[in-house]
Amino acid sequence: MPASLPPSRRAGGGEPRSRLRRGLAALIVLPLLSLAACGYGSQAVKDDADQKIAAGAPKIDGLDSVRIGYFANVTHATALVGHHKGFFQKALGATQAKYQVFNAGPSEIEALNSGSIDIGWIGPSPAINGYTQSAGKNLRIIAGSVSGGVKLVVNPKKIKSPEDVKGKRIATPQLGNTQDVALLNWIAEQGWKVDPLSGKGDVSVIRTDNKVTPDAYRSGSIDGAWVPEPTASRLVAEGATVLLDESTLWPDKKFVITNVVVSQKFLKEHPAAVEAVLKASVETNKWITAHPDEAKAAANKQLAIDSGKPLPADILDPAWESITVTDDPLAATLDAEAEHAVKAGLLQKPKLDGIYDLTLLNKVLRAEGEPTVSDAGLGVRH
Repeated sequence: MPASLPPSRRAGGGEPRSRLRRGLAALIVLPLLSLAACGYGSQAVKDDADQKIAAGAPKIDGLDSVRIGYFANVTHATALVGHHKGFFQKALGATQAKYQVFNAGPSEIEALNSGSIDIGWIGPSPAINGYTQSAGKNLRIIAGSVSGGVKLVVNPKKIKSPEDVKGKRIATPQLGNTQDVALLNWIAEQGWKVDPLSGKGDVSVIRTDNKVTPDAYRSGSIDGAWVPEPTASRLVAEGATVLLDESTLWPDKKFVITNVVVSQKFLKEHPAAVEAVLKASVETNKWITAHPDEAKAAANKQLAIDSGKPLPADILDPAWESITVTDDPLAATLDAEAEHAVKAGLLQKPKLDGIYDLTLLNKVLRAEGEPTVSDAGLGVRH
């Protein structure tokens, strides 16, 4: 990460087990670096007409722009709607909201680490990996965004009960990603064994990009998948059935699927800009809750811009129904997800103290008359 912002940003300017884990770390880091080198996994997003900066509005922290990253995924509903409806631009005044869309967590973390984006919407496992790989120096989680939206969907001709999953081929989006960890943890709870690196064992875990998972299901090369929305609903449209909604495995049916993260450098140097984005995020979530149908339509319009086509109703409707927007990062569930990765053999016991800084979020929530949220003892101490 550069020592200072470029002038253009400102106005005027066990041994076997250890070897296993080291091998996994290399597998995770190498794709991250190669994705960054070739630019795969992200694209700049053109601002819509309604994103124009209001005449006479002040710049925040003297910044010309704030660069925001997210996925073209229903589970990134806050970012999709906040972008499309102009909530972020309104909060930032004359500082331009610039957007970059990513397909994979590692590429977004690399962009954050390199200074290519300032703030991002991202899943818990990439956030944990990014934090631990940098020894706690590169990012902070500053808010929640979405809970839920993850399902185990299966071929009903081959799998009719959880017991039938044994011996079958189940896809996840990526080695070590949030859904991969969740599936491996669920497999272990059934008393089955799978090698975490190869995915071979009592269940064959097939790491498959979400974009090609429906084709893999259609061809019969997988028997099901543990995936986020809208991939789960795409598979249902192909004839799959929902065997398990991951929310049923969590207390109060809530677990973090998307967080808001920021580079520590940007948070330190530009707290007013971060606060503005958080204010917009809270406002967006409140609007989504009050206007669910309009919000769903807005999200789909932004998905069409970002991915080239909107989602059909038979996919969008169940996908949207399965998510809940939340300002609360549900920190206790992130800690539990980290423990699941450790138990699965994907991660050494991480030091997560300081991964959260909810100071500005709670400031915004208090100003809005909303209850503050907890970092579950994992917050930075000022």
